[in-house]
Amino acid sequence: MWLRNPFSRLGIYNESVDLQMSTDWFNGDPQSENNAINTGFYFTRSNNKTISLFETWYGRKDNSSGKKEQDVLFDLMTAGMFGQLGVHPRFLDTVYFSGFCKDSTDIKAVITVHANCCRSINAKVGDLTAVLRDWKRYKAASAAAAAAPPSNVTVPFGWTGHFGCRRSWRINL
Repeated sequence: MWLRNPFSRLGIYNESVDLQMSTDWFNGDPQSENNAINTGFYFTRSNNKTISLFETWYGRKDNSSGKKEQDVLFDLMTAGMFGQLGVHPRFLDTVYFSGFCKDSTDIKAVITVHANCCRSINAKVGDLTAVLRDWKRYKAASAAAAAAPPSNVTVPFGWTGHFGCRRSWRINL
């Protein structure tokens, strides 16, 4: 779910970066292939390197029974495919590109929220609906604080728990 325009946080003018991707858990290093990637949000510069990556990725995805596209890309990355193709990735911080595995700690900074770490569509929809409710509540409280007389007003905020996603792991699908 996009809460803000993501292009403001992407290095879209940095032509040395070929692929920018959200993570389940960000390790602090945007170039580290030790980040736990997710394919909930990615921005790709179209060039021969990324075209080759996508051709390989989707070719393997279609022939990998029991694996999701994210798993196949992770396998390619850990096998050194990015380096072999010369693809320069940038992994995105969960403060800005949040997900259910790791909520953003800064409501003023979060840009997208991904329903990762969740096993069913119903759980994802339910928990994303809660995110939208939280976002609307925050925006309304921020607008009210901005309209109040000048002061150091802080808007308390907390994400609703991702209860549907947590429960989805206890259900045999």
